[in-house]
Amino acid sequence: MNISRFYEHWKIVENPFAGEEARHDPVFARIGGAQGSGASPTAGAANARPITHPDFQKILGDLSRPSSSIVFGEKGSGKTAIRLQIAARIDEHNRANPDAKVLLIPYDDLNPMLDRLCAAFKTGLDDEPPEVLKALEKLRLVDHLDSILHNAVPKVVDALLDEQRGTSAVTLPDKPWKILRRSEPTLRRDLLILQSLYDRQPGASERTRIVRRRLRLPGNRAAFVWRMLALFGWILPLGVLAADVSQKFWEWPRQFGPLVYLGSMYATLGLWLVFLIKWFIVDRWGIRHAARRLRKQLRTLPWTTETLSRTLWLLPWRVRDPAVLPTDDQEEKRYAMLGRLRRVLVPLGYRGLIIVLDRLDEPTIIAGDAVRMKAVVWPLLNNKFLQQEGIGVKLLLPIELRHELFRESAAFFQEARLDKQNLVEKLNWSGPMLYDLCSTRLNACREAGAAPIALTDLFEEDVARQDIIDALEQMHQPRDAFKLLYQCMHEHAAIVPDEQARYRIPRSVLDMVRRQQAERVSMLSRGIRPA
Repeated sequence: MNISRFYEHWKIVENPFAGEEARHDPVFARIGGAQGSGASPTAGAANARPITHPDFQKILGDLSRPSSSIVFGEKGSGKTAIRLQIAARIDEHNRANPDAKVLLIPYDDLNPMLDRLCAAFKTGLDDEPPEVLKALEKLRLVDHLDSILHNAVPKVVDALLDEQRGTSAVTLPDKPWKILRRSEPTLRRDLLILQSLYDRQPGASERTRIVRRRLRLPGNRAAFVWRMLALFGWILPLGVLAADVSQKFWEWPRQFGPLVYLGSMYATLGLWLVFLIKWFIVDRWGIRHAARRLRKQLRTLPWTTETLSRTLWLLPWRVRDPAVLPTDDQEEKRYAMLGRLRRVLVPLGYRGLIIVLDRLDEPTIIAGDAVRMKAVVWPLLNNKFLQQEGIGVKLLLPIELRHELFRESAAFFQEARLDKQNLVEKLNWSGPMLYDLCSTRLNACREAGAAPIALTDLFEEDVARQDIIDALEQMHQPRDAFKLLYQCMHEHAAIVPDEQARYRIPRSVLDMVRRQQAERVSMLSRGIRPA
C-alpha cells in the first residue's frame, strides 16, 4: 500500500513525524510555540495548542526581569525547540510591551569565533588534537563577551541605519536618531564606542562616520588641527623668505642682521618639521599602536590592524580613552561594554537582554568532543556573568557536559553558584508526555475541519493506549518518538497489499518497530551507532 493512501484515509496532509530538527520542522513552526515567528497555520494547526516541555517556564523565567538558566539535554531532547520557543515568547512579549522589550541575542553559531581563536594561536583541524585543545583552553570569558557584543551591536546599528538583515531584526520606534540626539552626550558616545569596536565587517569605518554624524558628535578635532598644520605649515618659512625678498626689492633699511633672518628661517622650518613629524609619524604610530593592542585582545572578532586604525582615526579623543577601550584582558571593561549596550537600548524601548547559547556540539573544531565543549563553555559558568542585572543567559548544553560538571571540585561550584542559575540537570520526557506531543502533531497535520483523533485510532483495537505509551517511554526523546511512529506507518504500508486497504497498524508492527528502535537508541547512547 502506498503511504499516501494511508495519509489520505486519515486526512493527513503532511507527515507529522518526519521532522528531526526543530529549525527545519514546519509542524513545529506552526504548533511548537513559534507562531510569533510569522509561520502561517495550516490544516489542524490553527487550533493546536503550543507544546512546551514541563520545565520550559522555569527555563524562560519572567521576561520583565530576565534571569539565567542552565539546561542539559540529550540529542533530540528538544534544546533547539526550547531556543525557538524562547524566541517566540520574546517576540510576543515585545509586541505586548513596546516600551519594555527584550533584545534576544542568539549565540548558536560558534564556528566563526572558534576559527578566529584557533587562527590566533596558529592551530586548526589539521593539527594534532592536543594542540587544538590547548588553543580552546585559552578561550577566556572576555572572548565570549566580545563575541556576544559582536552578535548584538550590528543588529542595533543595522536598525538605526535602516539596513535590517535576516529574521532577527531589531524593532525601533519612529525617528530613533532624534531620540538619541536628545539623550545625554555620554550615551551617544557609548553607542559610538560600541559601533566602532563591535560592528560587522566590512564597511565598519564608513558606518562609524555615518553614526558619528547622525549622533552629532564631534570628530577627531585634534587630528584635523595637526593635519592642517602639517599641510600648510610651509607658509611660515615662505613668509620669512617673502619678507627678506621684499626688503631687497624695495631696498628697505635692514633692521635685522643676516643671523636673525637665518634664525627665523630655521625656526619656522623646524616648526613645520615638528608639525610633519607629529602628523605623519607620532599620531599614526600612536593610532596604529592602539589598534594593535585592540586587535590582540579582540581576537575572536574579524578585525585587522588596518581596519581598526581607520576606525580609530574617526573617533574623538574621549572615545579613544585607553581607560575605556578593551586594550587588555580585564573583564570589567567588557562588563562596562554590556552596560553601555543596555543604556543605549533603554531610550529605544529595550529594557533587558536574553543571550541563548545552543548547538555547542556542532562547530567543526569541536565535532561533538566533550572535552573541547567543556573548554569552550566552562568560562561562561561564572556567577557574576550569569547574575547581571537585566541580562538573562540561557545555556542549552549537551548531556555530556553534565557528566563533566559532576567531576568538578567544590571550589568550582562555589564560583559558579549553580544553585542560583535555574539548573535543569536533564530534559526528561515521560511516555505520557511524548504521547500528548505526538497526538497534537498528528491532529495539526490533518485537513482543516477534520475532527480530532487520538493516536490510538491509527492502531488496531488490541493495541491499548498504554502499549503506545510504553513504547514511547523507551524512546526517551521527542526525536526518537517521532522515528518510532514514522517507521510504524511506513512498515505497515509496506506489508499491506493495495487491495486489502487495512488502515490500522497491528500490534505485531508496533512490537517489531519498538524492538528495532529500542536497540537503536541503546546503541546510540553507547556511541556505537551514528543516529
